[in-house]
Amino acid sequence: MDKDWSDKNKEFQKLITKEATFKDGIKVLLDLRDSLFEQITQIVNSYPKDAFWKMPFEGAEGYHSKTLAYSIWHVFRIEDIVLHTLILNNSQILERGEWQKKIGAKIITTGNELSGQQIAEFSKTLDVKVLYEYAKAVKESTDEYLKGLDFVSLKKKFSDSDRQRIESCGGVSSDEKAVWLIDYWCGKDVAGLLKMPFSRHWIMHIEAMRRIKNKLCKMARKGVDPVAYCELSCNHCFFCQWCGSCRTEYNTCSFATCFPDGVCPNAKCCKEKGFDGCWECSEIKSCKKGFYTPECDGANAAKAQALFVGKYGKKEFLKMQEKFHEKYEFTKTQEILGQDLEEGLRILEEIYK
Repeated sequence: MDKDWSDKNKEFQKLITKEATFKDGIKVLLDLRDSLFEQITQIVNSYPKDAFWKMPFEGAEGYHSKTLAYSIWHVFRIEDIVLHTLILNNSQILERGEWQKKIGAKIITTGNELSGQQIAEFSKTLDVKVLYEYAKAVKESTDEYLKGLDFVSLKKKFSDSDRQRIESCGGVSSDEKAVWLIDYWCGKDVAGLLKMPFSRHWIMHIEAMRRIKNKLCKMARKGVDPVAYCELSCNHCFFCQWCGSCRTEYNTCSFATCFPDGVCPNAKCCKEKGFDGCWECSEIKSCKKGFYTPECDGANAAKAQALFVGKYGKKEFLKMQEKFHEKYEFTKTQEILGQDLEEGLRILEEIYK
């Protein structure tokens, strides 16, 4: 489990046990939920459509055996049902504004009853962008509830009529893989539901989503040129675990994700001009596009490396990179190469020799 998420989860659980620190605990919980949802946002905004129904760990034990789309649906259907049907006894977010139709979902359940290819086929039917908007609406609804929650309400328990309401809403399948959820939820008080599903359930599935996307990126990068359009070496980049490189559909490098369309201006420019990389461009020294903007701390380091590729070729560049990273960490690259272009190139040539 991600240490930051784990620490926040433990902190909020501890703080809500006392009235004096209860509100602080809710603030920590809200912060945790924001951090977790940011992961979902990044995945939805960066990954290609087919990534959301692929199952790179099909048949494995654990939540990572599902799909990205299913994981989003499952987490927020459970939260929607628990908050609105069980706790608040009002209409679910799914029932407001024809969300099911817009998403393209053929079920309204949590999806626990689905397995294997059923999950993949279900995931293919979903409009992920709309599903994300539904998830966001559920999150915001829960966040508002949490902000208005008082310490006394944590002790609230649930009755047979509450149970019957869950059973009749259609959100939980009668299949044995799903129906146990009703006993689980109704056996807790509100404090217990804050811990599961409003926090830990998110962590479990979003950790699984990270494993799925990282595996998809690794698969996408297999056999692909490791030199990026801007010239950075994907083999040495610490983002390569979750980025498939700008030469694949799984381009989620930190720079690309800064732009609304998720496309790095340098990669876009090279593709439009038919260049293999920025090193083929005669305007590289004066270029101020994308990664080369003067405001970018790494602009000079990137240009120096591009000049090296243009002078010696990609094969020799990768050899130099091996030597470079034997001496320095990847994160130190721009610090080592400095802000003078010719000096940066000289340092790379010195290492190469």
